[in-house]
Amino acid sequence: MKKEITNQNYDELVNSGQPVVIDFWATWCGPCRKVSPVIDELADEYDGRVIIGGCNVDENDELTAKFGIRNIPTIIFIKNGEIVDKVVGAAPKSTFQEKIEGLL
Repeated sequence: MKKEITNQNYDELVNSGQPVVIDFWATWCGPCRKVSPVIDELADEYDGRVIIGGCNVDENDELTAKFGIRNIPTIIFIKNGEIVDKVVGAAPKSTFQEKIEGLL
């Protein structure tokens, strides 16, 4: 299940020991609406192995600034607390799957 990632729970999620995938999005973003169902599917497929969630840039300015998010959607891939990959813009599900598999 996709998690809501916020300024408040980010540290806890990243320190869980599991890889983390964060989709930075906003309600007014057209490409974000295209990517969101794919992120939902991936969250279900990788449940228990990878934490996959979304971060609303309008509500979580600390995280948005921390990662220097300038364009959305931006999807970042974190392993051992470090960003290991990033996708900016909409992409096919296979692109995200490939990057998630690289985290495992």
